[in-house]
Amino acid sequence: MALLAPGPRALRVREVAAPHPHSSTAAAACSTVVGGGAAGRALWLWNGGGTGMRSRSRGGGRVRAEAYFWDVAKPVEMEEIDSMEKLDDALGWSVENNQPIVIDWMAAWCRKCIYLMPRLEKIAGEYPGVRFYYVDVNKVPQAVVKRGNITKMPTIQFWKDGEWKDEVIGGHKAWLVMDEVREMIRKNK
Repeated sequence: MALLAPGPRALRVREVAAPHPHSSTAAAACSTVVGGGAAGRALWLWNGGGTGMRSRSRGGGRVRAEAYFWDVAKPVEMEEIDSMEKLDDALGWSVENNQPIVIDWMAAWCRKCIYLMPRLEKIAGEYPGVRFYYVDVNKVPQAVVKRGNITKMPTIQFWKDGEWKDEVIGGHKAWLVMDEVREMIRKNK
């Protein structure tokens, strides 16, 4: 039986013969949690039990759940752009290597921007061919902000071959922003 857990995890339960800790009947399922800091740790679910309903064909017992994590990409630290020269270098690298870049335009005082930063670093780990940068709009000359045509924050832009291709303005829920960023990268890559 396969189940989808909330979020980016799959949970699988399978029946195997294993003794119940409090009885001699053999009706448990076996698995381990894979990935993250929980590797090798078992999740136990109770299948039936001493009172109430029991499983269809077997007596009560423990059920171990197996979790598979497909979001195990290691976060990649984003590089800071703090001048017009660094922006030109990033765009130049994109042209020379025919690779896209993602620029997160943010501000240190913007709570949503700070909240999204580690999530964008996680996405950067999912797309090794794409470089991720961030610009703190309060630390750069206004000419840099004007070049990006930034009006709201956070704004996440996709650039390829030195040209702006797409953007996501992240004024809504973080998971929606992350889904839109992933879609933007897939669509334009």
